[in-house]
Amino acid sequence: MPIKYKFNILAALKEKGYSSTRLRNEKIFGESTMQKFRTGEMVSADNIGRLCELLDCQPGDILEYVPDNNIIHNN
Repeated sequence: MPIKYKFNILAALKEKGYSSTRLRNEKIFGESTMQKFRTGEMVSADNIGRLCELLDCQPGDILEYVPDNNIIHNN
């Protein structure tokens, strides 16, 4: 996937006072979303929006495009 997180999402949330337990107990993110953060998988745009709200940032502060050199371009 050519889009990845720029940093450890769960660590950044923890720095802001959102432990994994709090995120689950307050139903901020479900366990499947938390697991995606752990493994670097992409989450929905709604969850990216929620992250931006909690971390007080923009999507571009969280995500980055990494070119995939294995893609063949047709000209």
